[in-house]
Amino acid sequence: MIELAGVAKSFGSLRAVDGIDLRIRRGELFGFIGRNGAGKSTLFKLMLGLVTADAGQVRVGGETVDSPKFRAIRRTLGYLPENVVLYDNLTGLETLHFFARLKGVDVGECVPLLEQVGLSDAAARKVREYSKGMKQRLGFAQALLGNPQLLFLDEPTNGLDPDGIREFYRMLKARQLAGATIVITSHILAEIQQRVDRLAILSAGRIRAVGSVQSLRADINLPLFIEIVSHTDDTRPLEAALRRAPFGKLTIDGRRVAFACPRDAKMTAIAALSALSTRIADLQILEPSLEDVFLSYTEGSA
Repeated sequence: MIELAGVAKSFGSLRAVDGIDLRIRRGELFGFIGRNGAGKSTLFKLMLGLVTADAGQVRVGGETVDSPKFRAIRRTLGYLPENVVLYDNLTGLETLHFFARLKGVDVGECVPLLEQVGLSDAAARKVREYSKGMKQRLGFAQALLGNPQLLFLDEPTNGLDPDGIREFYRMLKARQLAGATIVITSHILAEIQQRVDRLAILSAGRIRAVGSVQSLRADINLPLFIEIVSHTDDTRPLEAALRRAPFGKLTIDGRRVAFACPRDAKMTAIAALSALSTRIADLQILEPSLEDVFLSYTEGSA
């Protein structure tokens, strides 16, 4: 669906995007993560044809974004920018009518969309009376006009509460199952790590890694973290047994004993813990978080 080859973009002395090669598959939910200034928003604008690359080529839907044919494709895209700017003097419904006319979409879609994003009760209210989260929902609704098969969503959950975030991703999943390709950025790494099919880690305008969360964990070989809870206050038998295995330093906190475990020693750890099962009340095996993975790829590269 999207192909970038050797794409670069500078703003004065700032190299915002620095030689990016990437393919995003049709029907994929793909994420970009990176610090502020990593190049995420510039990449979005390049893929939308809103800015022109200094070098390289961007193709969306089989067409280069600087070709006349891309104009027709762009009208079928959905885009939610990081900072939603709407007309304060229009109502929510009037806002969607405005965008529907711009896109050449049937205005009959507007009322059902407002209901989908939870704004039907506020449809007749002026946008200036909306909270930040409500404006974000309205911005998402305009991105969904025309049932786009390619969605670009830049920090789409800004201002949403936990219920709103859960509902937002439920709607995204439904769109994906219907065949849409979705490209998303987020600073909230825990929010997207179980939801994207693949992601790209950006730093200083370059892609440091691409893959599923699990494949990135495996590639960087971060250890697992195992925490066990002793049946009794006496954790010494557990400590003695675990110190004989090839694990990291033990951390003791009351009945809790925790340690880092190399990925290739996971089965050894499970065998050791099984032998101690009568002394263990509970255990947790924690994979490295997406934040851990992100920092491992980007520390020292910003």
